[in-house]
Amino acid sequence: MGNVVVLKMELPKIPDIELVALEGLDRCARFMGISDDKIGEARIVVTEAIINAFEHAMGESASKVNVEFTLTSDQLIIFVRDYGKGFEPSAINDPTIEEKIKSGNKRGWGLKLMKSMSDDFRMESDSTGTRITIKKRLS
Repeated sequence: MGNVVVLKMELPKIPDIELVALEGLDRCARFMGISDDKIGEARIVVTEAIINAFEHAMGESASKVNVEFTLTSDQLIIFVRDYGKGFEPSAINDPTIEEKIKSGNKRGWGLKLMKSMSDDFRMESDSTGTRITIKKRLS
């Protein structure tokens, strides 16, 4: 399999903390020789996952998010876990342009975006929080 780089971090709920994760991802990906376009795509997915985790996890236990990146020369695995109240993933419908044009709320594209930019997207959620695992081919 060659070189493997793993980066794990626990992010506190403070403004713009996702930028710390993105810096770590950038440094690891450049070390592994990953192309700029693949890094850019991964940055979008990571940003959405972390922002969603902080935005939708509720309660006192939702004050941190764990993030883990596992990189090889041909694959990135992104794991994001919050400790919120959880939700039923199957109850979330993908937004459509038609609905959003008519709606006052133009937000809500994060999950759809993450799914569309991933080669494998898995989400689990229960009363202890939500876990998202994303695999992205890099070669």
